[in-house]
Amino acid sequence: MDLPSRRPPADQATPVRDLRASDADRERVVDVLGEALADGRLTMEEHSERTSAAYAARTLGELTGLTTDLSPEEAQPILVDDRPISILFGRTRREGRWVVPVRLPLVALFGTVELDLREAVLQRRHVVLDSMVLGGRIRILVPEGVRVDVTGRTFVSTRDLRTRPAHEGPTVEISGTMIFGSIRARAPKQTFRQRFRGRLGRNR
Repeated sequence: MDLPSRRPPADQATPVRDLRASDADRERVVDVLGEALADGRLTMEEHSERTSAAYAARTLGELTGLTTDLSPEEAQPILVDDRPISILFGRTRREGRWVVPVRLPLVALFGTVELDLREAVLQRRHVVLDSMVLGGRIRILVPEGVRVDVTGRTFVSTRDLRTRPAHEGPTVEISGTMIFGSIRARAPKQTFRQRFRGRLGRNR
């Protein structure tokens, strides 16, 4: 998960599409273009033009325009969709390289919302999931060092937060209202070596 290098003023967030792209973001797009050339969806000329544009792109928005006609939304190498997430009697998931806006509305009515933030870009160091949950579930996978706080009103609901936040690390706040629902947040499982190093550090 990445964070913007510069924080905008408190009352002004950088538009999602205008966030700066990294070298890894460019390579993700170039890989998709290469696959499209290999299976005939792009001509040599189109591939050359788009690859040049990918390496020259400065923002995530510039990159996403190069692959929108090559893959469905869920298979895009970068997703800058900041629309609300909602589900009714089912399951929806966001994962991969996607941008988490400063405030993301989330509705789960007898359904499950799964958010994988391990490769995500946080628009700010503190983002808010403005949630309305009725008989639904929120499942979040966060990288090491990220804190998950539940500040919303809960009625007959459960929370299970097993993350490993860092001091002054980024925060994902879950606000709103939850009725007969559940929240579960997890950090990736540590390897034996990571657990051993952690115990060694605590014993020093």
